Amino acid sequence: MADKIATRQAYGEILVELGNQNENIVVLDADLSKSTMTTHFEKACGGRFFNVGIAEQNLYGVAAGMAASGKTVFASTFAMFAAGRAYEIIRNSIGYARLNVKICATHAGVTVGEDGGSHQAIEDMALMRAIPGMIVLNPADAVSARKLITAASELDGPVYVRLGRAAVPVVYNEDSDIRIGKGICIREGSDCTVIATGIMINEALIAAEKLSAEGISVRVIDMHTIKPIDRDIIIKAARETKGIVTCEEHTVIGGLGSAVAEVTSQEQPVRIRMVGIQDKFGESGKPDELLKKFNLTSDDIIEAVRSF
Repeated sequence: MADKIATRQAYGEILVELGNQNENIVVLDADLSKSTMTTHFEKACGGRFFNVGIAEQNLYGVAAGMAASGKTVFASTFAMFAAGRAYEIIRNSIGYARLNVKICATHAGVTVGEDGGSHQAIEDMALMRAIPGMIVLNPADAVSARKLITAASELDGPVYVRLGRAAVPVVYNEDSDIRIGKGICIREGSDCTVIATGIMINEALIAAEKLSAEGISVRVIDMHTIKPIDRDIIIKAARETKGIVTCEEHTVIGGLGSAVAEVTSQEQPVRIRMVGIQDKFGESGKPDELLKKFNLTSDDIIEAVRSF
């Protein structure tokens, strides 16, 4: 896991590949193409790239219109502006109409860093998973980002893809089987299960390795699809281990932890601890400092596992 690549970088690269394969794909951006990495598509497929300017609600209104005309649309801006400022447009013009728009939102979570709490989307998955029919994806690394975005391009309907600013370790290889709606057990364990998503996968693996040295066997599951969530892998973990720790760079209200609790409360009650942002806004700082500040490190996961 030495290599580090930002998931937004992987997004920019796979867009070019998909665009070259499918002339029906168009890409829209709200004047942030160098940050969202859609600039790669602009250079490769310029006639199918549209910069709507700093007008995020218009971005998704235009995306809806293009999708209604038969295009497969990728529309990108920062997660705060997509899930926040343009929420009503995404809900009514894209979600309600079930249009083929892929909302690929970058710079999510507190690892945006120095931009501060106003730009750190920590509630975006909660907002998007509440929209009926919306698929919500949160890839852990560059490989899973490419595979999940490719799979999303083949679906007819709205998808929200959460992407990060910072470079993160590569967890998977190109042969990994990564499918929408199917969680991945990337480490077996019998004592406790850690279900993580996005950048927290790497922290979960570090925690599991440290706990192994203490004789504690931890199962690690990558829940890259927040909706539709893989109920079977959650129920299996609830039956076979003593407890579940959920890990997300997102508020614990309405995100992965809530989604897992919804499943276990109905199917297989089990003790749950949630490692995530505890009803707070983000703040300005370096990404590593903020992960410590908001208790989103491997040490925090270890503490949660020990609490069982």
